[in-house]
Amino acid sequence: MTTAITNDKEHKNVGMGKDLIVFISLVVLAGIQFFIAYQDISASQMLERMLCVALIEAGLALLFFMHLSENRGLRWFVLIFTVAVILGMQYGWTDSFRLSNGVPWAK
Repeated sequence: MTTAITNDKEHKNVGMGKDLIVFISLVVLAGIQFFIAYQDISASQMLERMLCVALIEAGLALLFFMHLSENRGLRWFVLIFTVAVILGMQYGWTDSFRLSNGVPWAK
């Protein structure tokens, strides 16, 4: 029966303020993506700009929806794990340097 009793300190009621700020931020970032999509720029510039906005949007979503902003240890674990997986995919494969060095056996 004692497991059902919770403290007020455990459950912080911050209201709708944080939710509203995150919602408005995501809407603004979506508007920025819409604005970038209709600019007359090259594909590489559009890719750079869209990728930057998408990374910001994904970071905000991770921090808020996965509650990484509240748990510092988990935040560092997710960051280090993600970077390790990306580096492992990039440099861990046997032919990952073929694109930069060329194919030595091809004539």
